[in-house]
Amino acid sequence: MKAEIIAVGTELLLGQVVNTNATFLSEELADLGIEVYYHTVVGDNLQRLLDILNEAEQRSDLVVLCGGLGPTEDDLTKDGVALHLQKELVPDSDGLAKLEEFFRFSQRKMTPNNLQQALIIDGGISIPNPTGLAVGTLVTERETSYLLLPGPPSELKPMVFQHVCPLLKELFPTKEQLISRVLRFYGIGESQLVTDLKELIDQQSNPTLAPYAKPNEVTLRLTAKVTSQVEGEAMLQELEEQILAIVGEFFYGYGDENSLEETTVKLLAAHGKTLAAAESLTAGLFQSMVGNVSGASKVLKGGFVTYSAEMKTALLSIPESLIEEHGTVSEACALAMAESTLRLTGADLAVSFTGAAGPDSLEGHPPGTVWIGLAEKGQPTRAELCHFNRDRQYVRYSAAMKGLDFVRRAVLEGK
Repeated sequence: MKAEIIAVGTELLLGQVVNTNATFLSEELADLGIEVYYHTVVGDNLQRLLDILNEAEQRSDLVVLCGGLGPTEDDLTKDGVALHLQKELVPDSDGLAKLEEFFRFSQRKMTPNNLQQALIIDGGISIPNPTGLAVGTLVTERETSYLLLPGPPSELKPMVFQHVCPLLKELFPTKEQLISRVLRFYGIGESQLVTDLKELIDQQSNPTLAPYAKPNEVTLRLTAKVTSQVEGEAMLQELEEQILAIVGEFFYGYGDENSLEETTVKLLAAHGKTLAAAESLTAGLFQSMVGNVSGASKVLKGGFVTYSAEMKTALLSIPESLIEEHGTVSEACALAMAESTLRLTGADLAVSFTGAAGPDSLEGHPPGTVWIGLAEKGQPTRAELCHFNRDRQYVRYSAAMKGLDFVRRAVLEGK
């Protein structure tokens, strides 16, 4: 079954709102075995919407429209689809009752345009809206089905989970389903990953693998088209093992949401380890990233932001003579910062950051020059020199990510 998604709203074209619905809907439809072939965004213009619907009818079995179901004049989706299908808009009794109860309870006057939210296309199936007032519709005409959903994700997602997915499973049963798995990698670029996996990529058919570059990391999405979950998981496991045999040293976790900071915090917690940090150029960014993870309080003891040489001496007791001899952008300074932080906080591991974030050079070192130190109880203190490119903020973020991986690898090495 071929599907396409049409997002309706001028605010999307202007960049005022990000079209996250398309990503969400594509993933949910894929899980149902329905493949999405096209994504389209159209403004609040009736003729342009009709033009898109004419194209969609020729190429897709299911057309999903999101947005434009509200009460204002620019909410044209229902009118456009009804005109395209030459059908009338009729009130949905349940939707109308909910609408009237909403205004009665809130003690507000319902204006005539609010009634638009309770209209559905004649002959269609109404889709209840658990969190909003705009009713959805699923209508089939001329061998094409049209699914109309509201734009706000807070309304669209509950509708999809509670009503749309069960309905599509019932009306459009399919023997095949798509099973996916996401692998996450740090320390290798997309071009190198693709080069290393070229043979697997060239030979792919089912399952398939697709790389996606993100800031400072790369993900691989493995997808199998199968008739059973067990069959799909077995195929993905075999492909994953082949991939990790080649680039396994850079692999750190699974899933779209399981970030490097989440992985590191969970790993520290699992091994009963605590962490502290001393930050110069990152100015607290590393600790903020760790602190954003739920459960960070179990592992993050705290740390220091020592942006100037004076604060490195005052808070961390870094000797002035060391800074005068080696400078702040140095291996010696990074090692001393990490060791002092370990001693002062009593943490199991302490990481330090010092360097030149840019845009100007510092102590003769070009922007992007960063030393990251790591002190660990019972282990020799070490430091690594990094050279990051791009702008100041990217350098700082890259340093924090490298620090997370430094800590992650240290825990794995010591387990």
